[in-house]
Amino acid sequence: MIGAGRAQARQEHAGSLLESLQALEADHAFLLEGGVFTQDLLDTWLTMKRVKDVDAVALRRHPYEYFLYYDA
Repeated sequence: MIGAGRAQARQEHAGSLLESLQALEADHAFLLEGGVFTQDLLDTWLTMKRVKDVDAVALRRHPYEYFLYYDA
């Protein structure tokens, strides 16, 4: 059995890249402090990751699907 503290810690981690990007989009003020990153840079990076990574993976079959459905 997992202790209450460990169970809560596990729930705080994102389960996918999309969830990670959504969490970053919702909470990124710390990255803007000190002028290291700009809002435009973060918006551009988030968009790029969604298009090049999240959408690209969602449009393609996962290798495990081949195992499940096409493996003889």
